[in-house]
Amino acid sequence: MATSARDGHGDDDGADASAAPAPYPPVEPDAIAELALELPETTEENPFGPGVDVYKVAGKVFAILSPDADPPSVSLKCDPALSLHLRDHYAAVTPGYHLNKKHWNTVALDGSIPPDEIDDLVAHSYSRVVAGLPKATRDRLTLLTPAVTPLVP
Repeated sequence: MATSARDGHGDDDGADASAAPAPYPPVEPDAIAELALELPETTEENPFGPGVDVYKVAGKVFAILSPDADPPSVSLKCDPALSLHLRDHYAAVTPGYHLNKKHWNTVALDGSIPPDEIDDLVAHSYSRVVAGLPKATRDRLTLLTPAVTPLVP
């Protein structure tokens, strides 16, 4: 009987012969960083040290990028209903790592999600955070922010 390293009883190189290649080119972490920094009044910080880039608007986090992870990933704020829909639809979307699982998703940048959808999720996260800011700040940022089509499940 053949066994594998996965069950602890044999040699296996870890490759899954049945795994299909990713249907899309993986989104590069630099593309996520560039998109985030294009949004009005976004700042980038490294409060957790090198290797974890945190993007904020008005001092509030909207994206946490882990470019050195394998695969790279980004954690994004999300509408709770949409979060559940995305987790059901994509294996690469999981509850936010070390974050409020109701409002945050961690998205693996593995090529299994269309790049334009990941771009939309970054914009959605930014919009969710802006919506929770004080009215004067929210109004100012809304004037500066390109129209974002709301994502719905």
